[in-house]
Amino acid sequence: MALANQSAIAERPQTIPATMLAAVYRGVNDVRTETVPVPEIGAGELLLRVHTCGVCGTDLKKIATGSHSAPRIFGHETAGTVAAVGAGVSEFQPGDRVVVFHHIPCRSCFYCRHQTFAQCATYKKVGCTAGFEPSGGGFAEYVRVMDWIVQRGTVRIPDGVSFEQACFVEPVNTCMKGIVALRLQKNETVLVIGQGPIGIILSFLARRAGATVITSDLYAERLKIAESFGLGRAVDASRTNAVEAVREQTEGRGADAVILAVGSNAMIRPAMDAARPGGRVLLFAQTQHGEVVIDPAAICVDEKALLGSYSASVDLQDESVAFVMNREMQLERLISHRFPLHEGGKALELAAHPQPSSMKIVIQPGTAWEK
Repeated sequence: MALANQSAIAERPQTIPATMLAAVYRGVNDVRTETVPVPEIGAGELLLRVHTCGVCGTDLKKIATGSHSAPRIFGHETAGTVAAVGAGVSEFQPGDRVVVFHHIPCRSCFYCRHQTFAQCATYKKVGCTAGFEPSGGGFAEYVRVMDWIVQRGTVRIPDGVSFEQACFVEPVNTCMKGIVALRLQKNETVLVIGQGPIGIILSFLARRAGATVITSDLYAERLKIAESFGLGRAVDASRTNAVEAVREQTEGRGADAVILAVGSNAMIRPAMDAARPGGRVLLFAQTQHGEVVIDPAAICVDEKALLGSYSASVDLQDESVAFVMNREMQLERLISHRFPLHEGGKALELAAHPQPSSMKIVIQPGTAWEK
């Protein structure tokens, strides 16, 4: 997409092609590798050459349910190299290695003043696109980064930090936001249900906050990966009732806090059962509207709190960037599969149907150029 004022558009270096490959969403469970125009940029904007983009569960749900109109190019955990800058951009230059947020709030509306940034109208506007309706665009070779994202949501990647590590900045931010919502106290016991990459990050951050963490998953392979990050108190839910196991470890009370890091609504009731009276339960992966049966007395009589956390917080941007770039957690180790862009469909299929050994899936247009 080009701005009407053509004089504001940056001159494209000859090295930038007119067309590129992209994984284009065309309908329910229909993503095709297509040749599309490289997006034009305007004043204040960047053109980013994508190296690595993580596959996020929210994109998978949009693709599987058809909740968004087609065509679109999804992908928002995006790291790459600045290919061109628009007029007026002085803080970035071609060749800079950066990671971009795709949502940044206005900081002044009602919702921002109440720190519910994901409800801000500006936040809901996606600020990165590879064409069509802006939807992140990271599943493409080039992405247009709009001006408010350039100003407040583009972060340099330090020397010695890989694109793979850097692409975790946004998901780490969302996890930090969830941990803040739980208001964890030191030495509290936290059960984290689900040890996919997000569950492991949430577990690591809960331990970082001073909590005693119990992990739970149906796959022993995932619990072993969690253990390699120092998360050794595990419940193999394929063999053991996690609710009973947690009560055994907490003098019969249950966990002070429970994090549900899997999308199954059927797990909400067990998560609440695992929390002690007066405890908290955080829903982290329930991003689709629906209905679920809960025990209202667990909330009223047992005084359990049911919480939700969605998307990133701009207030945690600096902390999440520091956490990732300082390598407090070796996040690249969560990546189990890497796919070149022309195999994007395979990447999305595997991510949508995870196997015991599959963890974070990334699509890497950068496999076609020097890392």
